[in-house]
Amino acid sequence: MSTMTHDDPQALPHREVLQVMTGLLAALFTALISNTIVSTALPTIMADLNGTQRQYTWVITASLLTMTVSTAIWGKMSDLFNKKLLVQISIILFVAASIVAGLSTNIATLMGARAFQGIAMGGLMAMVQSIMATIIAPRQRGRYAGYMGGVMGIATVSGPLLGGVITDGLGWRWTYFVSVPLAVVALVLIQSKLHLPTVAARKVTIDYAGAVLLTIAAALPMLWVTFAGSSFAWISWESGAYVASFLVAVALTVVVELRAPEPIVPIRLLRNNTATLMIVASIAVGVAMFGPAVFLTQYFQLGEGYSPTQAGLLILPMIITQTASSAIGGQIVSRTGRWKPIMVVGSFLMVIGLGGLGMVDHTTGYTWVALSMATMGIGVGTLIQNIVLAVQNTVDVTDVGAASASIAFFRSLGGAIGVSALGAVLTNQVGSEISERLTRMGVPADAMGGDSGETDLDLGALPAPIRAVVQDAYADSFGHVFLIATAVAVITLVAVLLVRGTPLRTTVALRPSTASPAPTAAAAVTSTSGPSAPQDDSSEGTHPEAPSSPASMH
Repeated sequence: MSTMTHDDPQALPHREVLQVMTGLLAALFTALISNTIVSTALPTIMADLNGTQRQYTWVITASLLTMTVSTAIWGKMSDLFNKKLLVQISIILFVAASIVAGLSTNIATLMGARAFQGIAMGGLMAMVQSIMATIIAPRQRGRYAGYMGGVMGIATVSGPLLGGVITDGLGWRWTYFVSVPLAVVALVLIQSKLHLPTVAARKVTIDYAGAVLLTIAAALPMLWVTFAGSSFAWISWESGAYVASFLVAVALTVVVELRAPEPIVPIRLLRNNTATLMIVASIAVGVAMFGPAVFLTQYFQLGEGYSPTQAGLLILPMIITQTASSAIGGQIVSRTGRWKPIMVVGSFLMVIGLGGLGMVDHTTGYTWVALSMATMGIGVGTLIQNIVLAVQNTVDVTDVGAASASIAFFRSLGGAIGVSALGAVLTNQVGSEISERLTRMGVPADAMGGDSGETDLDLGALPAPIRAVVQDAYADSFGHVFLIATAVAVITLVAVLLVRGTPLRTTVALRPSTASPAPTAAAAVTSTSGPSAPQDDSSEGTHPEAPSSPASMH
C-alpha cells in the first residue's frame, strides 16, 4: 500500500482509491439510508407520539443543527487526528443514537437522539470529504465524487420507499433499527480496506471557544424564525433581541476564528473570491437540498392523504434525477477540468424546479409536481459536490479537511435555518388556513390548534369533513414554502455566475513539494533560455505545480 506524508503528498492509484472508497461509502450509505428511511416515517412517528406541526420541524432541525456545527469541528479534527478512528467513532455514535430513537416514547427523547444522530452525520460527511481530498488530486476528484453522489443517490432513492414499506409493515421504530446491521458491515469494511497516508505530527489545539460561538450563532436564527409570528411579533423587542444577539455571536466568532491557532472555520483560507462566493452558494443550496426533501413527503401524506409507502414512491423523480446528475456531472467535470459551466446550468434548473413547486395547491396534478421535482433534482445534483470541489481547488492538502468541512458547515447551516424558517412559515400558514376554513364551517378554530402552530398531526382520528379541510389547508400552504425557497435559490445562481471558473489542478498539493530534486545545470539552462512551461492557474494566486514523484512503499 502506498503511503505519503503531508510534506510530499501524492495521489494514490485508482485501485487503491477504490479500496479506500469502499469502506467510506459503505459508512456514508449506512447513515444516509437511515436518515432517508426516517423522513417518510416522520408524519406517522409524530402522530404516534402525539407531536405537533411545530415539533415536527424541530425533530428535523435538531439533527440538522448538530450536523451543521459538528461538521466543521469534525473537519478540523480530521486535520489533527487519525481519520480512520474518527470515521469509526462516527458510525458507532450514529448506531447508538438510532437505537435510542427507535425506543423513544416521547418527542423529547426522540429530539435528543436525533441531535446525536446529527453529530455522527457531521462526522461522516466531513471525514469522507477530507479523506478523498487527501488521496485524490482535484482533477480526478470529480470522478470519485460522482461515485459518492451515486451512493448518496441510491440511499436517497431507496430510503423513502423502504421507509414507507417498513412503516406500513413493521412499524416506524424499525426505520431506526435497520441501520444497525448495515453499520456493522461498514465497520468491518473500513477496518480492512481503509489505509491512509501517514500524517506528519502536529501540535494539537482544539478551538473550544469557536465551537461554542458557532453553536450559538447557528441556533439563534433558527429559534427566532421558529417563535416569531406566534410567540411574539416579527417586529418586536424579542425579535430585536434575537437579531442583536445573533450579530454579536457572529462578530465574536469571526474574531475568535481569526486568532485561533487551529480554527474550526479557517476564515483565512476562505478569504479568496472563489471561497466567498461558494460559501454564499452553499448556504442557498442547503435550503434547496434539505427543504424539499423534508416538506415533499409531508405534502404527499398530510396534504394529499397518501400512505408513507406511496409518498416514498411519489418523490422518486426528484431523487433519481439528483442521483443521475451528480454522477454524470462528476464525470463531466473530471474529463473537462471545468466545474463552472455545469454549475451554471444546474443553478438555472434548480430555480426553475423550485418555482414550479411554488405553484402547487390542492388542485395541482401529480404530473406538474413530478416535472418540477425532477428539474430541481437535476440542478441540486450538479451543485452539491462541485461547490466543495471548487473550494478544495484553492487550498493545500494540509488544510483541505477544514476547508471542505467549512463548506459543508455553511451548506448545512443554510439547510438548518432554511428548514426551520420554512417550517415556521408552514406552521403559521397551515394554522391560519385551518382557522379560516373551520370558522366558515362553524367549527371552533381551536379544535385543531388554530393559529398557535400546535396542529395535531394525527389526521386519521378526525371526522372526514374536517380531515378534508386540514388536508387542503396543508396542500395550499406548501406553495408558499417553495416560493420562498425559489427566492433563496436565486442567490445561488447569482453567486455561481459571478465566480471565476479556474481549471482544476492535477496534483494533490497546492504548492511544489520541498522534497523535489533540484534541477540539473542543463535543465536550468533550458529553463532560463527556452520558453517557460505552462503554469496551472488552478487557484487564486498562482502556484506552479511540481511533477509528482512516486509515493514511498511500505
